[in-house]
Amino acid sequence: MKDILITGANGGMGRATVDLFTSKGFRVFALDRDACAPRENVIPIQADVTDESSVAAAFSAVSAETRELCGIIHLAGIYMLDSLVEMPPSEFERAFRVNLGGAFLINRTFLPLLKQGAKIILLTSELAVRDPLPFTGLYGITKTALDQYAYSLRMELQLMGISVSVLRAGAVDTGMIGASTKALDSFCRHTRLYAVNARRFRQIVDSVEARKIPPAKIAARLHRIFTRKKPKFDYSVNRNILLILLDLLPKGARFWIIKKVLSV
Repeated sequence: MKDILITGANGGMGRATVDLFTSKGFRVFALDRDACAPRENVIPIQADVTDESSVAAAFSAVSAETRELCGIIHLAGIYMLDSLVEMPPSEFERAFRVNLGGAFLINRTFLPLLKQGAKIILLTSELAVRDPLPFTGLYGITKTALDQYAYSLRMELQLMGISVSVLRAGAVDTGMIGASTKALDSFCRHTRLYAVNARRFRQIVDSVEARKIPPAKIAARLHRIFTRKKPKFDYSVNRNILLILLDLLPKGARFWIIKKVLSV
């Protein structure tokens, strides 16, 4: 039986991924701030991926159970929607600590358990290779940084026989969708600088999220990537056609369209 570490294991995508991998014969170390209940072939690990001592304690717990991990799947992350000039500095820093710093801490700490042939997969976003929509900038920035981190990490770890891949996912039917709606409503109520047409802004968000897919599809794609003998670096799932078309336009045209749509 192969051992694997999955972060964000108690979220919607995490639970689906843990269930699928255990059904395929893996033993899963399911890491999350709110640990799941233990069950057959699932060992819950409670840890905060942004806290070095917490991650070190998680490493001690995992290394007490196994001497080798066949891989790590990173699903821990947060969604944020706010103005880049209004959000508190603490929220700006928190987004980077969770979405980027968490992956860095986990990989750095658990590297001794990864042997030649191990695989690391990071869930980034389809926004990582696109220009973000207004007020989703911080999320896009952190996911772009994570995507570039993964690329650099692959460059390095290939020398040790460890592969690194990213799955750039579009909208997924998890708690993050609900969180984005609440964040949008909160932003439109509390912004002091932007007279944003909330109804039109909601239409943009709804169009982006309209084709959301179930977490099980993310889990299935992750399993296919993980079981490839030589996975490539980047994969995509549920790409949004409206974002693709918007991204094909000259930047000036994009700015003009968004300004027209969101103007009160």
